[in-house]
Amino acid sequence: MTVNAGPTPAPTFEICIDDVPGALAAERVGAHRVELCADLFEGGITPSLGLIETTLAAVEAIRVHVIVRPRGGDFVYDEYEAAAMRRDVEAIRAAGAQGVVIGALTPEGDLDRPVIEALLAAAGDLSVTFHRAFDMTRDPHAALEELIELGVDRVLTSGQDSSVLEGAPLIARLITQAAGRIVVMPGGGITARNIDRVLAATGAREVHFAAGAILESPATHRNPNPYMGGALRQPEYARRVTSADGIRDVLDAARKG
Repeated sequence: MTVNAGPTPAPTFEICIDDVPGALAAERVGAHRVELCADLFEGGITPSLGLIETTLAAVEAIRVHVIVRPRGGDFVYDEYEAAAMRRDVEAIRAAGAQGVVIGALTPEGDLDRPVIEALLAAAGDLSVTFHRAFDMTRDPHAALEELIELGVDRVLTSGQDSSVLEGAPLIARLITQAAGRIVVMPGGGITARNIDRVLAATGAREVHFAAGAILESPATHRNPNPYMGGALRQPEYARRVTSADGIRDVLDAARKG
């Protein structure tokens, strides 16, 4: 006798955000969780305690996980950066966030166990995600087993490629290897146009994406000469913000698929 298992449940949606309106937009359109960051242009670094506390106070039901990454660039940290990350985890836990997003590697591309273990100890009962430092590991299959052994809850990955579509074969193998012992969450280049393909190709049940839109500055007085950043310049009078419509498009596409 064939048993009809019914429709496959929709995945858990995590939205990468960098401000309070982004968290509220994600909550409003039905996302389950946000990853709160600063400086998404750098791939996300630790936000200020003020932003963390303000975000937690503003939302009602959506879970807030906070990235702990002291700078852009590689994931090899010295003793001072490691100490700062531990203090950040402690502060995030005290602020009332539901999870932290961490990662640290050795110069050889292996997990930096002493740093990770210290961060896990500071996290206590918080949910812990290992971020896309995973995509820079020398051996992703060995790294996944080590993260399971360490008790990490999920790993965020593009499949060690430029986007989740290119990395989908590895992601699918990692999900099979994980066998429910850890969540393997695709992230990197997910859109409303490709999310059904990503889910079909990987079998993932959690996904991570950003939904940015350009917001023009309200400034009416503008000086076009100085720039506040470095040589790689972003527009001074416009910025990327999280788009509720963009999130909704991806969620709707996944649910229809």
